[in-house]
Amino acid sequence: MSVPALVLASCILALLALLLASPRGAWAKAASLSGLLLALSAWWFIDQLSGDGINSATIYHLHSGMDGAGVGDFARPILGLAALVPLALAPLLLVRVRRPRPRIPGGAAAPAFAAVFAVAVLSSPLAGDALRLYRDSRPVDTSQVASEYAVPDRPLRQRKNIVWIYAESLERTYLDERTFPGLMPDLARLAGQALDFRGIASADGSGWTIAGLVSSLCGVPLTAARGDENSMGRMDHFLPGAFCLSDYLKQQGYATHFSGGANAAFAAKDKFLASHGFDTVKDQRHFRDKGVARKHFSNWGVHDDVLLDDVFEDFLRLSAAGQPFLLSALTMDTHHPAGHLPVACRDVRYDSEHGDIGLLRALACSDRLISRLVDRIRDSEYADDTLIVVASDHLAMPNHLSHVLAGMERENLLLFLGTGLEPQQLARTGSTLDSGATLLQLLDPDIGELGFGRSLLAQAPQPSASVAALTGDGARYPLYLGFARQLWTGTETRTLRIDDDQVVTGLQRIKPPVMLEYDSGWNIKSIVLEDAPRQFADSDPDNILAYIDRCTAFVDDPSSGEWCALLVDRHNGLKLYPDWQLQRGIQVDSPLEASSQARPRPRRAFTLSRQSRPMAPGQYQVRVNTRSLPNHSFWLEAVSDDGKVIRAREWVQIEPGGSGGQIRLPLWLDSAVDQLVIRAWLDYAEDIEVERIALVPQRRPARTMAGG
Repeated sequence: MSVPALVLASCILALLALLLASPRGAWAKAASLSGLLLALSAWWFIDQLSGDGINSATIYHLHSGMDGAGVGDFARPILGLAALVPLALAPLLLVRVRRPRPRIPGGAAAPAFAAVFAVAVLSSPLAGDALRLYRDSRPVDTSQVASEYAVPDRPLRQRKNIVWIYAESLERTYLDERTFPGLMPDLARLAGQALDFRGIASADGSGWTIAGLVSSLCGVPLTAARGDENSMGRMDHFLPGAFCLSDYLKQQGYATHFSGGANAAFAAKDKFLASHGFDTVKDQRHFRDKGVARKHFSNWGVHDDVLLDDVFEDFLRLSAAGQPFLLSALTMDTHHPAGHLPVACRDVRYDSEHGDIGLLRALACSDRLISRLVDRIRDSEYADDTLIVVASDHLAMPNHLSHVLAGMERENLLLFLGTGLEPQQLARTGSTLDSGATLLQLLDPDIGELGFGRSLLAQAPQPSASVAALTGDGARYPLYLGFARQLWTGTETRTLRIDDDQVVTGLQRIKPPVMLEYDSGWNIKSIVLEDAPRQFADSDPDNILAYIDRCTAFVDDPSSGEWCALLVDRHNGLKLYPDWQLQRGIQVDSPLEASSQARPRPRRAFTLSRQSRPMAPGQYQVRVNTRSLPNHSFWLEAVSDDGKVIRAREWVQIEPGGSGGQIRLPLWLDSAVDQLVIRAWLDYAEDIEVERIALVPQRRPARTMAGG
């Protein structure tokens, strides 16, 4: 056990003893201890998935969602968390069943508990992870590294076809014959025939799949501090300020194709690929629509045997077409924690001193399937026109071999194979940020930079993001992360405007509601999309918070128009901009008006019902029977399914002590509709209990009744 872990364990035992030593504030102490134990349980669970505690990948996936993830693969940590939660709540139960008895003076117990609690928090991994995330997301002067960001603009000397195979979590460490003898003979053979780069790391911001794609193709880390989440479907563009290898190759006349077995929507791979030049994206849905049998799918998607056979068919088709192309493929069956075994590899066996571990068979299978694809390409009539890249997307995350990998020198796989490339092994101080730049220099010796990536063909390490990340320059690498954050929006972000029901700021278009937080230098510090009304009410800005939503979120009358923006600063200076000003554009650095009132709490749209049936044009009345009403008056609306068309809107006045009743909303449809959403604009802390909603046709205009 490490020293911090020993200190933490001792503190928890001491806190438990102090809890039982004095009855004063027993419930508060028990709640604090349980809260700490719950937080540590959550950290343990996340660490089982990430292998690095709460890091950039964690924040990214919390915001972008887990839709498309193979959740069934993580049964063991889920069960572990389920067991830890009751233990974490045990202090509360202990206080309930056993009243603490005075053993030390009551006045001394509380300060002692607080002191030990502070030591426990500071010695826990929670504090270290919070400090790391803060350092990576705090405002920095990115102008110091802006000149290092390179955008290739010259024509390529060679326009060879490129096949880039990303092997999921298949790091080069698995080729170590001393630890894994005979595990990957075919990839070891290819490494001996390739330009084989050693020592390639995953810098911070490139250690999970989408980040590995971004770092290698764009030469920038994927920042995932709060707000950089690109909350899938809410932002139009993925890193619109970045210029990636696929963008450059597209300019050079390349066709660009991507194939992966998983759901492309997971972690917004589809958004990234669509935003950066890929013509065609094949994913799990493609293979399901193609009629591939169920036995060829795992929890994550289609198995690699089917995927890589399809990739070879695409290679032949694209080669025959005559246009240069980038064909990129992402395998899946070596995904942590246990891997998967496709039908084509049911005969694979691997005897190991480490035991009968399914992941070892998955790795041996990938060795067979990936090398088979490479060999088929190299044996084809198009081999001389093709450059092949075989690379891991990132280092392996926690898996069934983590205990073995923990004692080894970890490195990513990066092989280049092609006619005219002399086989050699090169040890470099580099990371996946440098992969795309290296590929470009193999095509054209005069191009060796892409984003912050630098070609690994250079004899000596150049000053770069990789060097800063890998040589422990803790002050410099955050500058690269800060610059990468700006690629989401650009730097001209002091102007906000609404256009086609989207907030436009710099290069980005965002579907509201959205809260933008600006730092002291007027750079966007975060973009909050989830639970934005609560975040706006609770956040204490260093400078400015800007909240943009329908005006019904802020005002009690319709005169402000459809969209409004509320700006507030740390001194409670605030200003509400109506629709007409937001349409023209507002400056967030304009002076705000001082206010002595409490900060307004934006309402949120609360869906009461979805009416899914054909409705002819005409007059209707929406009747909402309620069991209980919120404490404050609110707007009631009938809108289209996408929320863009307001069919009807009514201000519902709540009388003090109201306990429920019927609310009526007149509705006129000038055309037939198939779906209607009934929603109320409520304070985020309030609710409304609905008993029944009816949509009643009216023969003559109805009289409105509101209230409870």
